[in-house]
Amino acid sequence: MISIGLAGWGDHDELYKTGIRPQDKLKEYNRYFKLVEVDSSYYAIHKEDLYSRWASDTSKDFSFLVKAYQGMTGHTRQNYSEVDMEGMFQSFSESIKPILDAGKLKAVLFQYPPWFDCNRNNVHLLRTAKERMKNIPVALEFRHQSWFSTEMREKTLLFMREEGWIHSICDEPQVFPGSVPIVLKPTNDALTIVRFHGRNTVGWTSGGAKDWREVRYLYRYNHEELLEWKENLLKLEKETREVCVIFNNNSGGDAASNALQLIELLGQESTQLPPKQMDMFD
Repeated sequence: MISIGLAGWGDHDELYKTGIRPQDKLKEYNRYFKLVEVDSSYYAIHKEDLYSRWASDTSKDFSFLVKAYQGMTGHTRQNYSEVDMEGMFQSFSESIKPILDAGKLKAVLFQYPPWFDCNRNNVHLLRTAKERMKNIPVALEFRHQSWFSTEMREKTLLFMREEGWIHSICDEPQVFPGSVPIVLKPTNDALTIVRFHGRNTVGWTSGGAKDWREVRYLYRYNHEELLEWKENLLKLEKETREVCVIFNNNSGGDAASNALQLIELLGQESTQLPPKQMDMFD
């Protein structure tokens, strides 16, 4: 099975009619997709009530991929005590309980920063994170190419499989060392995740710019690139029960249309986008 969704549901204007209330967007999003990545959880540990509302606002077959809070993956660059880290993981795990209990949690995505390279200390941090998440399904995405260097690639994949990590495969600009190659290898029999970040090399390296979020994921996949990925996904589907695809190329508003293109290429049922306002007067 191949499931397709987007990173977040608030920024995809092409999905919504003019004047829609922000609190109604998730319900409308659910008309087009049965999967979404929650990115806001990276910036804050939400209250349980919020996840409860999201669970009730979506259909029974809807699921969430929730991004781990930034303190849990070292993005804050702060030296937390062990007590603080334990509390942080516990608070996060408790917050997502409503969607976990509803059977709507696909996995928690641990995306580590570009400076998180392959070394013994970081391997220990991964083991500790997995232990703290207990039985909650967790996915792992690297942003440093050392994990998939020639000498470490198979060791990394074996470690992920043995430790119970779901592989989050990336399509992203190849700007070394702060990026990873496309490694089409599942590490979990039940689930594999594929995230499309775009291929905007210049935008990917503009981390110091004030508007970096507006340019980093500025990319539209063309028909040939999506066709290539169709074949990749069909191959992955033979090795894992479900492949979850997330389009994160949001900067230019291309994620939704690219996702719907891929749905069509795969022969899946889709819902047509609402007509643009100008088209209604043609």
